[in-house]
Amino acid sequence: MVPACQLLTLKWDNGDVAWIDLEGAVNVRDVGGLPTVDGGSTMPGRLLRSENLQELSPADVARLVGEIGVTTVVDLRTTAEVELEGPGPLDAVPGVRHAYHPVLPELGSRTDAVAEALLLRKRERDRSRFPDDIMCGHYLGYLEERPAEVTGALRSIATSEGAAIVHCAAGKDRTGVIVALALTVADVEPEAIVADYMATADRLDAIIDRLRRSRTYAEDVRSRPVQAHLPREETMKSFLEQLHVRYGGLPQWLAGHGFAGDELGLLRAKLRQA
Repeated sequence: MVPACQLLTLKWDNGDVAWIDLEGAVNVRDVGGLPTVDGGSTMPGRLLRSENLQELSPADVARLVGEIGVTTVVDLRTTAEVELEGPGPLDAVPGVRHAYHPVLPELGSRTDAVAEALLLRKRERDRSRFPDDIMCGHYLGYLEERPAEVTGALRSIATSEGAAIVHCAAGKDRTGVIVALALTVADVEPEAIVADYMATADRLDAIIDRLRRSRTYAEDVRSRPVQAHLPREETMKSFLEQLHVRYGGLPQWLAGHGFAGDELGLLRAKLRQA
């Protein structure tokens, strides 16, 4: 793993993002081909990232499953999101495993007033956790409040027989963190991890348009200006730094939550070129 002091000094020309253009999703990409600190690279066709997969067309399903070889869907949405959105096109595909790992606190069937109070308290915890960047504090909250779901998501990626596709709603925050953690295990250069995170900005308008059509996400999207949804380079840089500052590095945090040894090696081997 790269020492914290080197995180902001590594340089990488990200070149072309490996977008996968589909009819029913706009923020889908393969994280293969990213450079590792030892001169290697990640393996294409092993880990994909996406926003909500509810609108995939039959042609999209055929491409993801038949051509790319997706065998595992790692869904980071809450139970409430999953229930509101209903079954997606990949749910009925034989041979595709669905792994649910909600990295946000579950609010269940609480009333709107109680849920809003809990969300306000969550935002206050995020701000106090990392006052310089509330979104970094929010991301750290996944690790500190939902560690079993974080390690579970990484385990689902590592044990996927074919390609795994990780998604949430927009494919930016929850997906961004889980993918960043997986790439960190694979020793991808930190600058490349940040660049992959920032690539979502290229598709933000299209992502917002999709979410506005959803009864689940429309109100939240409309309540904030589009700029508020943009990923910030400083946020992911700070998050990667805090893995070292707070936990002594990602391997140490993972080991403390039951993900170490063979599993760590399995995930690393899954993502790297042979």
